[in-house]
Formats: sequence, C-alpha cells, structure tokens
Amino acid sequence: MNSLVLALIGVAMILAGYFLYSKFLASKIYALDDSRPVPSHELEDGVDYVPTNKYVLWGHHFTSVAGAAPIVGPAVAVIWGWFPAFLWVTIGTIFFAGMHDFGALWASVRNKGQSIGALSGRYIGARGRNLFLVVIFLLLLMVNAAFSVVIANLLIATPSAVIPTWGALLVALLVGQAIYRWKMSLPLVSVVGVVALYALIWIGDNNPLALPETVMGLPAKSVWIILLFVYAAIASMLPVWMLLQPRDYINGLQLFIALGILYGSVLLARPEIVAPAYNENVPAGTPSLVPLLFVTIACGAISGFHGMVSSGTSSKQLDKESDARFVGYFGAVGEGLLALGAIIATTAGFATLSDWEGVYQKFNDGGVAAFVEGGGNIVEAGLGLPQSLSATIMATTAILFAATTMDTGVRLQRFVVQEIGEIAGVSLKKGIATVIAVGIALALTFGAGADGSGGMLIWPLFGTTNQLMAALTLSIIAIMLLRRGRTALPALIPLFFVGVMTIFALVIQLGTFWEAKNWLLLVLDIVILVAALWVLVEAGAAMKSARDYQGDDDKELLSMSAAEIAIGGEGPSDHDDSDAGHHHLRGQGDRRPGDHR
Repeated sequence: MNSLVLALIGVAMILAGYFLYSKFLASKIYALDDSRPVPSHELEDGVDYVPTNKYVLWGHHFTSVAGAAPIVGPAVAVIWGWFPAFLWVTIGTIFFAGMHDFGALWASVRNKGQSIGALSGRYIGARGRNLFLVVIFLLLLMVNAAFSVVIANLLIATPSAVIPTWGALLVALLVGQAIYRWKMSLPLVSVVGVVALYALIWIGDNNPLALPETVMGLPAKSVWIILLFVYAAIASMLPVWMLLQPRDYINGLQLFIALGILYGSVLLARPEIVAPAYNENVPAGTPSLVPLLFVTIACGAISGFHGMVSSGTSSKQLDKESDARFVGYFGAVGEGLLALGAIIATTAGFATLSDWEGVYQKFNDGGVAAFVEGGGNIVEAGLGLPQSLSATIMATTAILFAATTMDTGVRLQRFVVQEIGEIAGVSLKKGIATVIAVGIALALTFGAGADGSGGMLIWPLFGTTNQLMAALTLSIIAIMLLRRGRTALPALIPLFFVGVMTIFALVIQLGTFWEAKNWLLLVLDIVILVAALWVLVEAGAAMKSARDYQGDDDKELLSMSAAEIAIGGEGPSDHDDSDAGHHHLRGQGDRRPGDHR
C-alpha cells in the first residue's frame, strides 16, 4: 500500500472527529458556557493561574501531553503490522483521546482548576482519592525518570541536536517576555520564534556537540540526565508564562511544521509501505496483539497522563470555557497526527521488507531510533534535504517534546507531593516539594548504576499504569455527567474498553514478572492492579449514587470556594470524603498577582 493513501485516510478521519464529534461533545455533553467564571480569572495569581490565549495554551497543552510517547508507542506497535496500529490511533484519537482530554479539562475547570486526584476525593471519596494518588505518583515517576533517559540517549546518538535542544530555552524565555511584558503581536512573535528555532537546528547540524565519554568520573549519559533534572526542577518552579508556556507554544508550532515536512515528503515521494498490514511472522517472544496493542500505543490513542496535564496545568490557564474544545480535543488531534506520522515513518521509511525486519528483530525494537531513521529517509527522498539535516530535524523534534513532557511532569509531581503532604498534615513549600519529587526520580534513575539505567527499571509498567489512569479519569467524567442528568455513554464506552484491556494486560504482566523473578515489578504490578480495581469499584458505587442525585452540581460548585471543593464539598456522593482532595491551590504564598503583565 502507498503511504500517501494511508496518510490521506488517517488525516481525514482524525480531522472529521474534530469538526463533527468534538462539536457534539461541546454542545450536548459538556454544555460549554462562556458566561461561567473560569479558574484562570477567579484565582489569577501570575504563576499557575494565568488567563491565556487559546493558541498559546494549545501549544503548551499539546507539547506537554505529546512528548516522545506518541512516537515510541506506534513505532514499537507496528511489529504486529501497520493496520492494527492505524486503526487504534485513528479510532482512539476520535472517540477515546479527544473525549478524555476534553473531558478532563472541562471537569477541572468546573471544579475551580482542581486536579483529577483532588476530584477523585470529591466524586469518589477519600479512600478512592488516596489510592488514586498512588497510581498518579507512580505514573509521573515513570515518565520523569524514563524520559530523562530517552532524551540523554538521543543527545548522545545525535550530537547535532544539542545546540537546538538547549538553545530553544533561550528562544522560549524571549518569547515569554515578548508576549507578556512587551505586549508584542502574537503572529510576529510566533514567526520570529520558529525561524530562530530552525536556525538553531541548521547551526546544530553544522556544529555537532558531544560531551566527553566521562565528566568528573560520570558517563556522558549520566551528566545529561542530571542536567535535564536540574533544568526541569527550575522550570517547574518558574511562573508558567515565563518558560513553560512559551516553550511549549513554540515547540507546538515547530512540531506542526515538522509534521508538515514529514507529510509533505510523503506527498512528494509517495513511498510504499514495506511492512506487512498484519504481521503473521512476529519475532519469537512477541506478546499477543490483544491486549498489548492497547497499552503499547497509549499516547496517540488515549493516555491517562493527558488527564493529569488537562487538570494539572491547562485548566488553570483556560481563558473561557469554549476554548476547552480547541485546547483539549484538538490537542488530542495533534497527538493523533504525530502517532500516524510515526506509523508511516517506521513502515514506509525503509527500502525493503528485509530492511524493516532488520530493525524489528524483537519486541520493543524500533522506537524513536526507527522514527528518526525512517522519517529522515522519507524527508531526504521527498524534499531532497541532506540525510544528516533530516535526521537532526526528526531527533530535535523528539527531544523537544520529550523535554516539555518531562518539565510538565516534574511540575505535576510537585503538586502531587504537596497533596500527599497535606493529607499527612504537612504543608510543603514548592521548593521542598520539588526537591522531593526530583530526588525520588533521580534515586530511581541511578539506583541501578551510575549509567542511569534505573530510569527504565519500572518502564514496563508505564503502558498499563497510564491506561488505568485514563480509565479512572473517565470514571470521574462519567460521574459528573450523570450528576447533571446527561448521557454518560461517550465516557462509559471508552472506560469499559480501556479498563478491560488494561486489567487483562496487567494480569498477563504478572505472569511475565513471576517467570522472570522480577520481584520489584511484580510487587508494583500488584499494588497498581489492586489500587485501580478498588477505585473502579468505588467509582461504580459513586455512579449509582450520581444517577439518584437530585441537586444542581454546577450551582453547588459555583457557590463553593476552591478550598471547599478541595476538601470534598458537601454530599457529592454517599462516601465520607470530608477530608478528601487536598490540593496545591495557590503555591503556599509564593504568588504575585499580576506579575505576568
């Protein structure tokens, strides 16, 4: 099959989802209302709660949720063939990811910017909230530790990406100042920022930089990991408008340009897909397609991490409710297009089936390296760019998005640490909470040796943990819809499918870890499985109560303060949640209202 045909069908399906299904969700399911106050205005503080132009916020949201995962997942999953991966990415984006991401953003905005963890306390109960936090904490730990390793490996493998990777920070800082302090035109700032970023890519391609093999006795990989965590810690404590938001915005534009380059190259070169549609000769040891496909491809189809970003940072910056459709659903569209591009790059970017099979010799082969190689080959053939420059563009794209996910992940981990501290009766300043969050991630990363190999130690559990998080988020969305007397089927159908597939995968993994005598992963698998099942059971009971709810949830929420919502409010369910849902609301005194202007 020709890759151009696959690209056209996939893009048409995903865009139809945005123009049709998301419009239905906005009007009939979520009933967006611009007359309602939103957290960014009610709680504006210049650090976390900042009213933001929807295009800038979309850039922050999209790049935070994207990262390397929508590249890695599809680039691994094509080992079963391109057709199953294509179906899951397209259908998942339209009916699963878009609904989930949009819904999590709506749910948080309707609850004064509270995180999904805090909302679980209000709508499920204190016990469910505590178990929810276990899943959230482990998921963020996996993301922060593993992405640092992925980025470090790419910086070592592609030295030409070093200058654009770190130079992008300076570009982002200047963009933030230009938008918020100097009040410059957004289109002008966008053009200048993107031109500067691509100039850095050209400079980096001509001036590759590599660290010495060892620095102060540490391998180069370890030095990169430490530098990445230092950066992420600093970025997570700065006001969102200063670095995080403009960095993500410019990266979002850069990614769409990179996708345009990739899809444009497909249009011009029209390479044939050399991988089989359904691979009947998978390498020995490859797990079954069902259920592993649905946890291998998480980001790009549906991902629990997205709900954490939607409710953790994006909801605090939404300028008005109607922007949620563009930011939340179209953010999922962007990720679906990236995942589709990864499928094409890793199945049509090789000359022959033999070349493709040489890369996919066992399960978990491929990944970012296959995307960079295959995508670089397509760009070289389509646009005539030198192979080294094509590879630099692909590698820089992957690194920048992994880095934006990592710095958002560290910020979210800080929130979670503060929530846990408040449950324990300890108020943690953001600096201390950040040190704890980064310290735990570094301990995991270097726990297995100075080379940072520990960062991937618990990664095998990422897919299942991530999808369970999505199921738990969908359960909260369903409860909120039921309490408003609306149909919850758009949430319940994905909830049932993702929940069944993920629990099935967790059970299979239990057997795998037992046979391998990997006791750490076995214990963590059991903890995650028990916590998730427990929360889902309590969520089921809360849904039953929600159907009988006679009040007006929206009016009730409007009359409550953020602090009251954070501790559970009055009577949202039959559970005792009087002490549930503590959440980092205003940064424990470190806010400076209006300092973003």
